[in-house]
Amino acid sequence: MRLINTRPADDAASLTASLAQMGHTVVEAPLMTIRYDEDADLDLTDAQALLATSANGIRAFARRTARRDIAVFAVGDATARAAEQAGFQQVRSAAGDVAALAELVIGALEPAAGVLVHAAGSRLAGDLAGALEEAGFEVRRAVLYGAETATELPTAAAAALSERSVDGVLLYSPRTAATFADLVRRATLEDCLSEANVFCLSQAVAEKIADLPWRAVCVAERPEQDALIELLNS
Repeated sequence: MRLINTRPADDAASLTASLAQMGHTVVEAPLMTIRYDEDADLDLTDAQALLATSANGIRAFARRTARRDIAVFAVGDATARAAEQAGFQQVRSAAGDVAALAELVIGALEPAAGVLVHAAGSRLAGDLAGALEEAGFEVRRAVLYGAETATELPTAAAAALSERSVDGVLLYSPRTAATFADLVRRATLEDCLSEANVFCLSQAVAEKIADLPWRAVCVAERPEQDALIELLNS
């Protein structure tokens, strides 16, 4: 299949490599650019664990400090792998979403043991802090990066859609999905989606693009990259 990979540049390469190994042709079309804040405030006083809701949070934290001795609780396996690759030794994955991460933390840690530091972006999905604070934890949010959305479809993606040569589009977040839908409409390429499937990481992602004329909307059984890739073989 010919697939459009909409992931940010830091995440796109590994996904493209995996898809290529499976025999797919990939058009890289990042719809977000990650901007790291090198001067962001990062207070690790009394921290018992680091919460990571994206691989970008791990990368931003690793750029900001050399500390790797803190335990990491990651939202999913891809984020956990990013933590391990960055040199963290204590890494646990919730293999799910923000609710699953909160459940993992509540079951594994004690509020009295210290603060939970959330390596976060400027925009949040879900209420991780609220769920944990309700359980008695103190959560300290460190805003270490931001994500800027594209203002037009990348040239390669627009050309592939115009040629009606795209078999599928991969979308990982509601914000990316909403951006894709907006840019496709601006480019008046909606009709070019009728022969393509969209592969969504979650139902929340699917909701942002459901009114476009896809051949099929496919949603991963779990909000994990491996589950999304499994859709390609189903």
